[in-house]
Amino acid sequence: MIIYQLLPRLLGKGKFSELDGVFFDYLKSLSVTHLWLTGIPRHSSGESFVKGDPGCPYSVCDYYDTNPYLADEPENRLEEFRAAIVRAHESGLRVIIDFVPNHVAVNYSDSRGGIPVMDRCDYDWTDTRKIDYSAEETWRKMLDIILFWASMGVDGFRCDMVELVGVDVFRRLFRSAREQYKELIFIGEAYDKNNYRSYIEEAGFDYLYDKSGMYDILRGLSADEGTARALTWNWQALGDLQSRMLNFLENHDEQRLASSAFAGSAASGMASLAVSALFSGTPFMLYFGQEAGEAARESGNCRTSIFDWAKPATIGRLSEGLYAVRRGEKSDPSRLLLPAERETLARYRAVLSLASTVADATNYDLCYCSEGLSGFDADRHFAFLRSSAQSTWLVVCNFSRSDAEIPVYIPAMAVEHRGLAGRCSPAEGRIMVRLPVKSRDFAVIRLY
Repeated sequence: MIIYQLLPRLLGKGKFSELDGVFFDYLKSLSVTHLWLTGIPRHSSGESFVKGDPGCPYSVCDYYDTNPYLADEPENRLEEFRAAIVRAHESGLRVIIDFVPNHVAVNYSDSRGGIPVMDRCDYDWTDTRKIDYSAEETWRKMLDIILFWASMGVDGFRCDMVELVGVDVFRRLFRSAREQYKELIFIGEAYDKNNYRSYIEEAGFDYLYDKSGMYDILRGLSADEGTARALTWNWQALGDLQSRMLNFLENHDEQRLASSAFAGSAASGMASLAVSALFSGTPFMLYFGQEAGEAARESGNCRTSIFDWAKPATIGRLSEGLYAVRRGEKSDPSRLLLPAERETLARYRAVLSLASTVADATNYDLCYCSEGLSGFDADRHFAFLRSSAQSTWLVVCNFSRSDAEIPVYIPAMAVEHRGLAGRCSPAEGRIMVRLPVKSRDFAVIRLY
């Protein structure tokens, strides 16, 4: 499961019509399986309380409508959105949109009687009002919203700030929704690891962000903070919940991986990409433009703004490339990217293709048996196997600021269970591999 998050209003002309076969073919070249469209339910624009122009996608003012600016013919906007979903399904992609269960816009209004709210907001979200779940009618209204979008063909929902709502609400919502749409997917934005199990086992979420685990560890390693050992600790702590996590390095809330505030360049984020996308076989999400090294240089905070009509440079070149393909002038939208962007895109395609190839493979952490080797830095090096009946892959990551010749032991236990006996030392029953890995990069080899 590879999810591509897209803010449609910032891609090209920002219209539903651009969600077409050309764009979907591009996504499939990245092994994408699910498209998360951010900013679909209509949000407030042009009001005094709105943050930015056109405003925040998470300040929903009508859950039964979509934004007129996304349509070529605004009066037919819902029909244009439905047609985009049909095209996505025809291309083999599933579609996810946002469900914001904690709050709505200050001026929320819909044709079905509205939603009960309290006269307050959380944090500094002054353009919103908190939904009142003490009213019995609220959960029925929220269920109706889920069913409305599911009837439009939506395959799943990324649920915003779920810990501000509570387990019981989601348990009730999801059970009822799945009575009519059994295959709906629900992804929760959660931050407290202590809540992971209850939101999965009790509430019924399919996946949760591993923001406080995998993301924060990799973010720290990019800043020379923390230790690569924490990747092992996080994996062990999650245990049976690991397969229900969603790994990512970017989304609309976070600073761009290639920005000066994070890795500093796309090339310096490759070790993080390898671990996040390949280590445990969990679903992986990327944010639009990440695959070409978008660095949000147009912004003042290294984030691509969700409040304004931002013009990210790399995404602009990618958009022009898509237009060129539609006009028949190019066969590959990456042709208009800069050389470094094309190289980044090629590496993302390779990593995500491998992630798809080993989706059902088991993983084996090699750090514990390599830690004592001369040249293996357990704080800055990370190594693991992904193994299936067909093949075994070795991935070695270097989070240090120096190129390294990294030694790795593959122990007898892994050798025995992964068909590698013919590769090991007869005396030791294990394999020694030594790989050159550039700074902040990774190396991968197929062992069989």
